[in-house]
Amino acid sequence: MSDNESTARIISTDLQQEMSQSYLEYAMSVIVGRALPDARDGLKPVHRRILYAMHELGLSADRPFRKCARVVGDVIGKYHPHGDQAVYDALVRMAQDFSMREPLVDGHGNFGSIDNDPPAAMRYTECRLTAFAQTSLLQDIDANTVDFGDNYDGSQQEPLVLPTRIPQLLLNGSSGIAVGMATNIPPHNLGELVDGLIALIQNPNLTSLELMQWIPAPDFPTGALIMGQSGIREAYTTGRGSITMRGVATIETLEQRGRPTRDAIIITELPYQTNKAAMIEKIAEMVNEKRLEGIADIRDESDRDGMRVVIELKRDAQAQVVLNNLYKQTPLQANFGVNMLAILQGEPRTLTLRDSLQAFLDFRQEVIERRTRYELQKAEERDHLLQGYLLALAHLDRVIVLIREAADTATARAELQAVFGLSEAQADGILQMQLRRLTALESEKIQAEHEELVRRIADLRDILARRERVMQIISEELEQIKARFASPRRSQICLDDSELDTADLIENRETIIFLTEQGYIKRMGIEEFQVQGRATRGKAGARIKEDDAIEQFFACRSHDTILLFTDRGVVYTLRGYQVPQGSRTARGSAIVQLLPITREERITSMVPVSEFTDDEYLVMLTRGGYIKKTALSAFANVRSNGLIAISLEENDELRWVRRARSSDDVVMATRQGMSIRFRADDEQLRPLGRATRGVRAITLNPGDNLVSMDIISAESVMAAEQEGEGLANPWVLVITKAGRGKRSAIDNFRQQNRGGKGVIATKFRQDSDELAALRIVNAEDEIMLVTARGIVMRQAAKAIPTQSREATGVLVQRLDPEDSIVGVTVVPASFIGDPEEADEIVDGVSEED
Repeated sequence: MSDNESTARIISTDLQQEMSQSYLEYAMSVIVGRALPDARDGLKPVHRRILYAMHELGLSADRPFRKCARVVGDVIGKYHPHGDQAVYDALVRMAQDFSMREPLVDGHGNFGSIDNDPPAAMRYTECRLTAFAQTSLLQDIDANTVDFGDNYDGSQQEPLVLPTRIPQLLLNGSSGIAVGMATNIPPHNLGELVDGLIALIQNPNLTSLELMQWIPAPDFPTGALIMGQSGIREAYTTGRGSITMRGVATIETLEQRGRPTRDAIIITELPYQTNKAAMIEKIAEMVNEKRLEGIADIRDESDRDGMRVVIELKRDAQAQVVLNNLYKQTPLQANFGVNMLAILQGEPRTLTLRDSLQAFLDFRQEVIERRTRYELQKAEERDHLLQGYLLALAHLDRVIVLIREAADTATARAELQAVFGLSEAQADGILQMQLRRLTALESEKIQAEHEELVRRIADLRDILARRERVMQIISEELEQIKARFASPRRSQICLDDSELDTADLIENRETIIFLTEQGYIKRMGIEEFQVQGRATRGKAGARIKEDDAIEQFFACRSHDTILLFTDRGVVYTLRGYQVPQGSRTARGSAIVQLLPITREERITSMVPVSEFTDDEYLVMLTRGGYIKKTALSAFANVRSNGLIAISLEENDELRWVRRARSSDDVVMATRQGMSIRFRADDEQLRPLGRATRGVRAITLNPGDNLVSMDIISAESVMAAEQEGEGLANPWVLVITKAGRGKRSAIDNFRQQNRGGKGVIATKFRQDSDELAALRIVNAEDEIMLVTARGIVMRQAAKAIPTQSREATGVLVQRLDPEDSIVGVTVVPASFIGDPEEADEIVDGVSEED
């Protein structure tokens, strides 16, 4: 081998160390150079380069649009050595108002849609900077406010960060996947960020939790609801958390020509980054696979005025249940996983809310100081030149003679410096002065400009000397941006179930709840049924299947807690408004959809409770005649899977449950018309725990069985004794299955000891008739009767005449053949608006059948 030929060198190295070092360098290159935003300006390199290239091209908000292909070409040719499609995708996203809370690029043409439609090719679309981007991100970039560095080939200089005036990291958020780490920062509201920054400037000791007074939650460009604040608190205090987003949906009734009205769910806002078309497709797929019930049709009626997705429901569907299933099973409700990771001081760091704001303030302070030093330098240079002008004007004749006698420019410059002590810049300025500047007026302008610069220089030096001045300037500039660009919050914050009771959003109105033998339940407004006269037919209250019948119904309020007792002695709970609402002819919803009970288990009694007081009890009666009394407060917290209410004998079942106090009386009746009344005090009924059987209530005749139980309030009896015979008197109302009924005075039913046979409550005109219900009423109350076929009749209690215990009663409701009364509920006087209407009905009622 000749001396001129180079020799190969082999370097020995450890492979593991080399791989580790090389991979680390690659990872840091991706993390810093591509995937993660800078905590100072909140931008990734590609976004920063696009904005700077558009600034260089002069694509300001008041200039014409330019082709996106031109911008992409400049970016990849000068600054970003990657694919043009990646650059174009980043440019497109900055123009999408459904991706950016404050768009930075003004797009002209097709820039995609929320349905994930792709944008048009870059050769067809045009763009320019928005006024917001120009004002808040690029202003002062030429005032030496940020550092510049070489581009990838050293031929150009590019900014390493933009001199942003707003915390872009939080305003528009960011997302990216690096090597071994990722970032996902939600967007926020500009006005709230400004308020939070000003608060932090005024009190630097504020914590992230305290800053939530001004920045309560993210603000997504697509709006939607933010459910709960626990995830937000975690994200703001630790940098990581999960935020639940829920689309905005309302329930409307559609009026369609030639077709019956139907309920529909109208979706007007979606969670951030949710693909509308994909969501609709998924809903349709789930409906076809029977995983979503109750949906008849799905239509996308969105237009330029806004989003509108119509989900039409089937006639028997409960809109709220369908909507809850949509939230649970579709992207209509989604979680945003917050991971506030950004580059700070050259390293990736997980930032809290306060860290993010403080990083911006530190950077902004540096920008203000650098801009101030730049302006000070320019002002001092200009004032230095003006001082030379003023000196020349003061010795104008000598200066003119000196210049005229000089052989050339260099000689004149040197003599001016030597004679008047001027600098080279001042001498050059004097030599370049135009003759018009020698007039008296121009001399005054130069003097005024000099004096203004002296004040300006003093002010700039004061800014650099005092930090509070810098922070004041930051606050003023933030307020200016807020006044010009801030917009109202789009994402509304809703407290989650643990923080807000749904009842707070629902009117507490009077309602009637029906339950059929086959377990269908529904809720209706009491105003659906008008007061009618005695012996009329009533109105249809439910569409009943041939093999079904109304078993129970009662009056309550929407906010009441309903205790539902099963035949197996287990109690469940629902709020009144949680029972699906239905029309008079609707069958209702299956109870198994609302409660975790088996199809073999039946609800036998329902008790509405407005308040769980310590002095009230629940009196429970089984079909076998066992009774017990348990404190109402023992049922204040019923688990979702139920609670044992009573221990039952084999083949026995819990049948009736009523609320009572120890001073009240219990009255019950049998199918054959016998009744018994005894005290509910501790002597007759001592309080027992939940998992107990109880004691014998009545001795039944052979072939007889219990059909009803009610409570005689001691307060009403006492009031009757004080007022004498009158409206306040409580009465025993007896209704038979054949529709006959009467009121009897309570005094006719003497108190007995528990366990006896009782006394006759009514006699029957027909041998086939049976007792349907025995209820305690006041004369100002109303009653509602329901038949096995779902016919409901509402009438005033005093419209039913008073008779003795042995009487057979009068016709209360006229029934169709083979129909019968199955239930009676009392509508308390407090539920009734105007009792005078009932008085008018009573006036025309005859005591005769």
